[in-house]
Amino acid sequence: MNSIPKNKHSMSRYKYQNDSMYFAQISEEIKDLAATELTQLGATNIMVTFRGIYFQADPSSLYRIHYLTKVISRILAPLVSFPCKDTDTLYQKGKTIQWEDFFKPGTTFAITANVSNSQITHSKYAALCLKDAIVDYFREKTGTRPNVDTLDPDLQLNLHIRENKADISLDTGGGPLHKRGYREETVTAPMQETIAAAIIQHTRWNGDIPLVDPMCGSGTLLCEALMHCCNIPPGIFRKKFGFESLPDFDRSLWIKTKKQADEKIQPLTRGLISGSDISEQAVQASRTNLMGIPHGNQVIVEKNDFRELPDLENRVIVTNPPYGIRMGTKINLDELYKSLGDFLKQKCKGSTAYIYFGDRKFIKQIGLKPSWKIPIKTGGLDGRLVKYEMY
Repeated sequence: MNSIPKNKHSMSRYKYQNDSMYFAQISEEIKDLAATELTQLGATNIMVTFRGIYFQADPSSLYRIHYLTKVISRILAPLVSFPCKDTDTLYQKGKTIQWEDFFKPGTTFAITANVSNSQITHSKYAALCLKDAIVDYFREKTGTRPNVDTLDPDLQLNLHIRENKADISLDTGGGPLHKRGYREETVTAPMQETIAAAIIQHTRWNGDIPLVDPMCGSGTLLCEALMHCCNIPPGIFRKKFGFESLPDFDRSLWIKTKKQADEKIQPLTRGLISGSDISEQAVQASRTNLMGIPHGNQVIVEKNDFRELPDLENRVIVTNPPYGIRMGTKINLDELYKSLGDFLKQKCKGSTAYIYFGDRKFIKQIGLKPSWKIPIKTGGLDGRLVKYEMY
């Protein structure tokens, strides 16, 4: 694709440039954590809606939020909004955007679309119309066209049409922010990283006492605990962010922001974080995933049935036990949860346990009085995070 010279007046062409307003997509039950996190990372004018959170940020705060967010799934920079009752309007409006502000020669792209309560009813067809507009825009201007890459695009665009109003945005994360990049091996149905990070935040653990996951699976909770304890930026493995394609991207400011965050990484005392699992495959997956993270070699993971573990007194215990969907082998889950309750009562005096139940029916099998329960949905499951205090 031949290059088109960038317009020197492009700096106030787009919606996000006029109001510095962005949109964060977050799981419903952790929006309160996300709003607090956004404030701590420098966002202002935070507005929670049913779809996510609108917030304002200057470039430095925007870069910092992307690099350091633990719980946000996706961030969008709105480019244009317009009334849109049919695909002809969508196509024509799509062709008026000066796409050379975002595309370099050879840039690949993909479009995710969401349509609701509108005369345009098919999200995939809406995405196709916008794709055609972009391709035809370049074909008419340069004689060549950019390619679509749905697996790993250089540019991720978002189209949202609700009540016949269209918003075209750039995904400034360049894809889902929960994909940290440390997960090299998995066992069945691993927990999403943002949900694991939210669970660690709900524990209020700050590294003052040991944290243990006695059914660690592929180690997502252990990885997120490590990153939390050592101030490791969740975006540390990301090779590129979508905001680098914005026309007003400031590379020197981004390098400075990243450096400031990286300088806050702290060491970990060996054994402060530990885990175990009955499955050798899960133990190996946990070790592999931890090994890529700074100080991951200080986390101890061993093959063990939790029922055989020595006493775990005065600790924070956090775990996501099997609940049917995760299990490759058939086990009696009622018995497993009863054993877990017995283990907590008998071997975990002075400890506080945070257990995520993917299936709420198992809560009663524990046989302990909860301090609180928090609803958290993940992977289509209406789960609960439950706190138990063992005196």
